[in-house]
Amino acid sequence: MSRTGRKLDHIHHALTLNSKRSTGLDDIQFVHNSIPDLSVRDISLNTKIGELTLSSPIFINAMTGGGGSKTVEINRCLARVAKECQLAMALGSQMAAIKDKNEIQSYRVVREENPNGIILANLGSEATLDEAKQAIEMVDANALQIHLNVIQELTMPEGDRHFTGTLNRIEMIVKNLQVPVIIKEVGFGMSCETARQLKNIGISIFDVGGFGGTNFAEIENLRRGKPLTFFNEWGIPTAASIVEVCSVNPEAVIASGGLKESIDIAKSIALGASACGLAGQLLKVLMIKGVEGVIQEVKTIESELKIIMAALGTKTIEELKQVPLVISGSTYHWLEQRGIETKKYSQR
Repeated sequence: MSRTGRKLDHIHHALTLNSKRSTGLDDIQFVHNSIPDLSVRDISLNTKIGELTLSSPIFINAMTGGGGSKTVEINRCLARVAKECQLAMALGSQMAAIKDKNEIQSYRVVREENPNGIILANLGSEATLDEAKQAIEMVDANALQIHLNVIQELTMPEGDRHFTGTLNRIEMIVKNLQVPVIIKEVGFGMSCETARQLKNIGISIFDVGGFGGTNFAEIENLRRGKPLTFFNEWGIPTAASIVEVCSVNPEAVIASGGLKESIDIAKSIALGASACGLAGQLLKVLMIKGVEGVIQEVKTIESELKIIMAALGTKTIEELKQVPLVISGSTYHWLEQRGIETKKYSQR
């Protein structure tokens, strides 16, 4: 199958599959504050991830590109949302456009629609330094997102089977680019061991891409003759992955992987994330309600997030990262088994 056809397959399956996987965020409960002593109008959603200053912790995470006219239109619409709501936006992998110049417009349209916005270029960990520079130049990107998708590639019938030299390639890119580099998982979560390896080569911003959202193993299995079903339940749930990565790099962690509602975002930030990426949820709203529907969805989430922050007595995202919470269930069990102290969250 052509790369364009595969991209369109991914969109179709992402829209039709209903994820029943748990992000682990249901295991997180806030400690109620009876005297918050603030006004909702005093709350700010401004945040920072590394060198990037954002007006909202919500950003549009990597979805698509390189699939012809349909992906041009999807990215055009998402860029309009990003501009209207002042959100950062990450592109889908740009390798398609590097391999086929006819696909460049499906990415460049984002910068055309949002000339002053924060845009993250995107490539896989197989990319070279020259390809990274091409991806950034293609959209005048403010940062580069490098995605790690070993399980997706192994499940994909035509996927990669060789993953040697990944750290060396990433290190080369980090040391030679003038923009921040973000490492992102794609739905299988990131461990503290992986985060530590990456931090040692200069990575300072991590997107956990946890288990619980769009299941790319399941999507690729639908394209296989004999599915590798054992990969359908493979990964670190989002809540546990946030804590694991924050234990290594508390300064700049992005939560993603099945986040849908304001309470998901509030809990993710309280676990240590500085920003939260939404993808599948926004794509589904776009397909049903169009651009205005997505704009309203974002505004509703932001409004509700401020209400939650008011209930917790927090005026800023940094304050929200310090509220007491209790971790229970499978997330508690996971973190205890992994040697990560959970009591500190309930007693801060």
